[in-house]
Amino acid sequence: MIPEIRKKFNSEFSDQLYQEYLDDLNSVLKYPTDFRICETPLFLNRDLTSELIKACDDITEQIQKEDFLKRSEDAIPQHLKVPNNFEHPLFLQLDFAITKTDHKYIPKLIELQAFPTLYGFQVYLSDTIKKHFDIPVGFNNYFSGLNKTTYRNLLTECIIAKHDPVNVILLEIEPERQKTRIDFAATEELTGLTTVCLSKIKKRGKKLFYLRDGKETEIKRIYNRVIFDELERKNLEFEFNFKDEIDAEWAGHPNWFFKISKFSLPQLTGNYVPECYYLNRLDKYPDNLNDFVLKPLFSFAGLGVEVDVTKEKLDTIENKDNYILQQKVEYAPLIDTPDGFSKVEIRMMFLWPDKDQKPMLVNNLIRTSKGKMMGVDFNKNKTWIGSSIAYHP
Repeated sequence: MIPEIRKKFNSEFSDQLYQEYLDDLNSVLKYPTDFRICETPLFLNRDLTSELIKACDDITEQIQKEDFLKRSEDAIPQHLKVPNNFEHPLFLQLDFAITKTDHKYIPKLIELQAFPTLYGFQVYLSDTIKKHFDIPVGFNNYFSGLNKTTYRNLLTECIIAKHDPVNVILLEIEPERQKTRIDFAATEELTGLTTVCLSKIKKRGKKLFYLRDGKETEIKRIYNRVIFDELERKNLEFEFNFKDEIDAEWAGHPNWFFKISKFSLPQLTGNYVPECYYLNRLDKYPDNLNDFVLKPLFSFAGLGVEVDVTKEKLDTIENKDNYILQQKVEYAPLIDTPDGFSKVEIRMMFLWPDKDQKPMLVNNLIRTSKGKMMGVDFNKNKTWIGSSIAYHP
């Protein structure tokens, strides 16, 4: 993006340097990375940084409107509704494809979710990048005037609140087997909580407990990382059910997983939002179906996405209420690499601790690709792709 910085980074890069960086990153926490780490971060220029912030302001303004919030209730399946709903999400992610029009880079909203992401791991990732590569002075991955210390303090406050960390857990299904387990380890290091498998939760009346050093310990706050899609797909049942009334707080209420999600995309408008429709509400399909992608509403990590859409394929879908049609966007060739340009999707990461304030932009992550889509399956045997972070002036 910034030619002089890119040229310098590429000229100083070597496979040995990259391997040393990976070795360090994979040993700093108790788990290694289970996804490909890109050879390079992204260096944003001022114009695109400004455009991204404008896009974020536009979207966050829309999702705070009363009519949007009222409609969002329809997204929650009745059999998955969790009691004690909270009036706003604690975590928010906006995923933008970086496109180019008339010599100007424009972010286009691909997905959004009111669910946690790699808030912990990105701290260690940035520190490790700076240790091995020359990042220009004045470039930062944090936003809203935050630095590493103030970001860590804010993240801890959002997750732990006023509780003793021993009474706060990160909840997941078989966390040691999840691809994001390195983030769980990072979050433990940053905040002091404990990661606990859903199967290990014990329920006594309305109180929840977990074993800590062989002793039953009460859970007073839950940082939820359980994806309902996984619970549903695997038909998993445990002693604690999400529909139970409990004497514990949610650090990120589970209902927001549905309320701000792909379900929200057809409700959003503006320069930063591609056309999007609920499949079950279309009287007729768009004439230009090849310009659209089909997405299931509540799957994760790209599961079930169809890039090559046809009328015949759509006609075979029985549960049309679980799908949206979203206009394809053309990713710009953004990062100049030794074997061609990489395309970029950037996740703008928010924390929303106070309902009286707007969501606070705090950090970011990027995914880079040279394939048809983002993700491992579309980028086999390719280099300078994968996960990283963006630095902005």
